[in-house]
Amino acid sequence: QVQLVESGGGLVQAGSSLTLSCAASGRTFSDFPMGWFRQAPGKEREFVGWISRFGLSTYYADSVSGRFTISRDNAKNTVYLQMNSLKSEDTAVYYCAAVRSIRTVVSAPMKYDYWGQGTQVTVSS
Repeated sequence: QVQLVESGGGLVQAGSSLTLSCAASGRTFSDFPMGWFRQAPGKEREFVGWISRFGLSTYYADSVSGRFTISRDNAKNTVYLQMNSLKSEDTAVYYCAAVRSIRTVVSAPMKYDYWGQGTQVTVSS
């Protein structure tokens, strides 16, 4: 079993930056590639990005590529989402998730095995 807890969300102005953290406990953190997702009210959960087990590879949705950066520190059992140049359309609940598959990039929410509770990010102008 893996437990995930997101933190760092809040209310920010458009154009600003925010960093989210996801702390893991339970099974060995480095066993799992990690993903970030977001869900706005009334919309489906959307893939944001993915990072491999040791942080050597990342993959991002087109909507955030160039603005968001995923990193991880396995010694701290933590994955991060650095968000820059935030836009109002980035407003959503942000979730981190762990996936058991280690062979390919995984962007489908249904493929992820463990989820955090989410943290709210609100971008206003």
